[in-house]
Amino acid sequence: MKILQKVVLVVLVLMSLSAGLVKVLQMPQEVQFFERAGLGITMLILLGAGQIVGSVLTVLPKFRKPGATIIATGFLASSIVIFMTGDLAFAAISLLPVVLTGVLFYDTKK
Repeated sequence: MKILQKVVLVVLVLMSLSAGLVKVLQMPQEVQFFERAGLGITMLILLGAGQIVGSVLTVLPKFRKPGATIIATGFLASSIVIFMTGDLAFAAISLLPVVLTGVLFYDTKK
């Protein structure tokens, strides 16, 4: 794996782990954010747990692709929630990790 791919992988894993922990720990900002989107605590915790699981799986070479798929799905779900709150600019920027995960997958197929 090239150095740039490793850097992207580490950044994605850390971002997903951080985002997941914030949700699972029910930080007040995340709870308010999900409430504004009309979603409850259960969805918050499920999304956070998924992001954590994806991060852990992505670190393991054998499970890298399934883990990265979970990470991308988690970031996509978060972006959709942001769209639901009406913050279109932030939602569009939040799609960047989804794109980076796709690029990482595309490169690892070669």
